[in-house]
Amino acid sequence: MKIGQLSKVTGASTRSIRYYEKKNLLSVKRMDNDYREFDESDVKRIKTIQIYLDIGLSTKDILGILNCQNFDAYDSDVFCEELLGAYEEKHAEIEQQIQTLTEVQQKLEQRIGQMRLQRTLKEQ
Repeated sequence: MKIGQLSKVTGASTRSIRYYEKKNLLSVKRMDNDYREFDESDVKRIKTIQIYLDIGLSTKDILGILNCQNFDAYDSDVFCEELLGAYEEKHAEIEQQIQTLTEVQQKLEQRIGQMRLQRTLKEQ
């Protein structure tokens, strides 16, 4: 199938598909006329890439995961050291973001409380 067909099947834009190729996430076969040619394995690979992009992994992390021998994102029994490391790193990053947001939330709540009190005192 051609890139436009692959785009329709996967929901990935043609621009994204070209980007995945540029980042070596996708190996593309070329026809004699230099057009890209894709098959069902590419559909599965793009869907796997999308899963990892959706959870915030970088293309570098994804490349490491995809390079695990016989790795399949849909097979939960497969162990891949790179995947575990990437998940742990992403989890730590999210934990830090949660902590930062919690602190900001508490400061905002405190400031809102102070401002409401000032408004009440001003209205009296």
